[in-house]
Amino acid sequence: MKGWPGLKKIFIAATKQNDGKTTVALGLISNFKKTFKKIGFIKPVGQRYLEDEGLKVDEDSVLIENSLKLCGIKYKLKDMSPVAVEKGFTENYIAQPFKEIITKQIKESYKRVSLAQDLVVIEGTGHAGVGSVFDHSNAYVAKLLGSKVILVSSGGVGRPIDEIILNKALFDKEGIKLLGVIINKVIERKFDKINQLVRKGLSRKGIRVLGVIPYRPILSYPTMRQILEETEYKTMFDFSSASLDSHVAKIVVGAMQPKDAIKYIVDYSLVITPGDREDIIKLILDLSSSGRKIAGIILTGDLMPSQEIISQIKNAAIPVLLTGFDTYTAAATVHDLTVKIRSTDKEKIETVESLIRDYVDLDTIIKDM
Repeated sequence: MKGWPGLKKIFIAATKQNDGKTTVALGLISNFKKTFKKIGFIKPVGQRYLEDEGLKVDEDSVLIENSLKLCGIKYKLKDMSPVAVEKGFTENYIAQPFKEIITKQIKESYKRVSLAQDLVVIEGTGHAGVGSVFDHSNAYVAKLLGSKVILVSSGGVGRPIDEIILNKALFDKEGIKLLGVIINKVIERKFDKINQLVRKGLSRKGIRVLGVIPYRPILSYPTMRQILEETEYKTMFDFSSASLDSHVAKIVVGAMQPKDAIKYIVDYSLVITPGDREDIIKLILDLSSSGRKIAGIILTGDLMPSQEIISQIKNAAIPVLLTGFDTYTAAATVHDLTVKIRSTDKEKIETVESLIRDYVDLDTIIKDM
């Protein structure tokens, strides 16, 4: 699909979900702002969506939109996320296909997003074959929009290479050129070894490695706000935005004696404990008053401490969430959350920008798009 004269574009795909497509897209946009005055973004097919003014839009598009706003660039959010795969979408399509309608939505939104731009970053969803069930796989959409592809895979050697070859086959089938790959989330202590081996292994297959990015734990930390929004937990009080945006570096289950629990509660811990464990709650309050940074508390079992303790919690300004779940279920729920970067996660966004700048060959991407 032809675009504005001089327009560059790149499609960000991945070998599977949560490999880091949005991280790469966000990092590229943040760094490309120095080279391209006008940057567009579109995620043609989204699976995790939010409601925005009555419209269903992919949550990654909301993050990127806020990033672009900082550059003075504004779009209609719906054009950045034209197709939202909501509940029942796939079943309805199989019963009565509407391929032409989806294609039209994507092409028209892309046309508006790319109008007068210097660069458009296109984000896929899942692996190359995702969307095949409704005739719009990532490979097909990349072909539809006439874009080369960067493929993102998570750290390792054998598995990423196998998955990259498998995904590349589908892009090859559609006649789409793979510009190169980025290996993401590589454990720091294995970085040098994996960096060397994965480049050598993929070079043997004729595939260029554009970057190998080390794992940064902060990018996988949820915030208290995300936990609140993605669970049915309630707040004990109204908290400041800053306290809710505090990240959770460690989850501690307060099911032991305070003298033992104190060994595990470090800065940015979230402590999950029954609401009647006042000994644990008092320990948290003491640690907070002595300078320990407590991310938050979840009180379980629909149990509440005494009014005196509640007053102390309020004065300490520690975010407290309430749930009827037992402590184990509450901890498992938080542990299993899919952590996505949000527009309020300033530290994470800055981390992403520096990772892409330091570990990805931006010059080659710009030259060969």
